[in-house]
Amino acid sequence: MADVDNTNIEIPDFVDPGGYGEVSGQMAVPGTVGKSEAEEYNTLDEPVRKTFMRDLNAVGTKFFHVLYPKEKKTLLKEWDLWGPLILCTFIAMMVQGSQDVPKVIPEDPEILKHDGGPEFAQVFVIVWLGAAVVTLNTKLLGGTISFFQSVCVLGYCLLPPCFSLVFCRLILLAEPNRFLFAIRFIATCIGFVWATFAAMVFLGDSQPSSRKALAVYPIFFFYFVISWLIISHTNV
Repeated sequence: MADVDNTNIEIPDFVDPGGYGEVSGQMAVPGTVGKSEAEEYNTLDEPVRKTFMRDLNAVGTKFFHVLYPKEKKTLLKEWDLWGPLILCTFIAMMVQGSQDVPKVIPEDPEILKHDGGPEFAQVFVIVWLGAAVVTLNTKLLGGTISFFQSVCVLGYCLLPPCFSLVFCRLILLAEPNRFLFAIRFIATCIGFVWATFAAMVFLGDSQPSSRKALAVYPIFFFYFVISWLIISHTNV
C-alpha cells in the first residue's frame, strides 16, 4: 500500500498553492463597478416635489420641441404620456357640448336642450383610440418605433391644435359673423398643419421610404378630425 506522504500531487500552474486559505473577496452587482454614490441614488427616495418638477420640466421640453420641431429624437428617447393626457383632457373639456338652460324642449320642459356638441368621454375616446389606430397602422407598415413612443408623439403634437382651440374660444366671446368665422378657420388650419408637420418630423424616419405615403394619410386624418371638432364648436 502506497504511503500517502510520499504521493506527489501535481498542482496546475495557474493555482497559487499558498492561497487556499484566502476566501475573502468582494461581490459586486454587474453594472455598478466604478459608479459613485450620486449615480446610485434611487429616485424612489427623492422628495415628491423634486420628482414632480423633473417630470414637469421634461413635459415642457417636449412641448418646446413640438413648437420648434427641429430635433427629431427628443420625444422618442424618453417617452411619457403625461403631456398627451393633459392635452387630451383639455381638448375634451373645451369642446364638449353643454345644456343651454334658457332653452327647453316644448314637449317636456324638464329636459334641457343640448347644443349638439360631443360629450367629454366621446372626445376622450376619439383622441386615444385615434392615436392607437394610427400607431397600429405605423407598426403594420414596418415602423421601427414602439407603440407607446408613437402614441407619445401623436399626443404631444396636439399642442398646436390646443392653441388654435384657445384662440377660437376667445373669438367666440364676440358676436359671431362670417369674418370671425374666417379667422377661426385660418387659426384651426394653422394648428392642423403644424401638428401634422411636427408629427411627420418625429415619425417620418421610422417608416420605410416606400411606405411613407401610407403612414402620412392616417396622421393627416387624425389631426383633421381633431381640427374639425375645434372649428365646429360654437356657443350657439
